[in-house]
Amino acid sequence: MNHKTNDVILQTVTQTVLFITIIYSFHLFFSGHYTPGGGFIAGLMTSSALVLLLLAYDVKTVVTIIPINYLHVAAAGLLTAILTGMGSFLYGVPFLKHWHGAVHLPFFGEIELATATLFDFGVYLVVVGVTMTIIQTIGETG
Repeated sequence: MNHKTNDVILQTVTQTVLFITIIYSFHLFFSGHYTPGGGFIAGLMTSSALVLLLLAYDVKTVVTIIPINYLHVAAAGLLTAILTGMGSFLYGVPFLKHWHGAVHLPFFGEIELATATLFDFGVYLVVVGVTMTIIQTIGETG
């Protein structure tokens, strides 16, 4: 018996929900410095959007659309997080001591930048990379 039926409703809903979930994960990522959120939960939200895509379509279709090796994503995230933490050594301060300050940008005006955002981006990439590697591995063997 073929377990794959006509999933036109799921695929149509997925296209909208995927967009909303990705946008919400960006919101969680950037609001995480001052409110609950950050790289970890944003990575989980992005992974959940990609898992929904895998459920609506099959693994081969998603890999064709998004040809990303998630192990490389996880490695890049880990490297980003480590290098961000080690950047503090250049200034003679403890590991993971972060810098933050206000910067004036021409179009945006006065914004606050923090190296914690770079660290959170590394965490985000690690979470997406590891989660999607596990899910795709389970999906390919099942």
